[in-house]
Amino acid sequence: MYRTLFPRDVFAELDRLQRDLTSVFEGSPSIRGIGRGGYPALNVGSTDSAFEVYAFAPGLDPATIDVNLDRGVLTIDGERKAGLPAQAEAGSDSKRTVHLQERFTGRFRRVVSLPDDIDPNAVTADYKDGVLRVSVQRRAAAQPRRIAVN
Repeated sequence: MYRTLFPRDVFAELDRLQRDLTSVFEGSPSIRGIGRGGYPALNVGSTDSAFEVYAFAPGLDPATIDVNLDRGVLTIDGERKAGLPAQAEAGSDSKRTVHLQERFTGRFRRVVSLPDDIDPNAVTADYKDGVLRVSVQRRAAAQPRRIAVN
């Protein structure tokens, strides 16, 4: 009789539900830029002379990307318009049904906390081949240097 009332394993379903809810809350971005699954994907690193952020965002109009640096916090936000690229729009007169859509559309925002030794007046950003590169130079005093002994 138990099997007829509960055809599925109730505990397995509860376990699946818990995993789904946990994955939703674990993926939220944080101020350190550690969020998994955020858009655009980021690579963050540094050299002796600069702190660099690469945002992988193909298909964007550079005019729709805003890059701001305020009190050591770098913010990248913008918008990716809905719809397919112009080549795929051919034959758009016919009715189209979408079965799976994995391409992100809509507004996005990524925030990265930068170290204290950056120079906020020496920031460059360029967008090429779908990659946004933001480079923030370190202050000259913070860079390692060799001191000559007389």
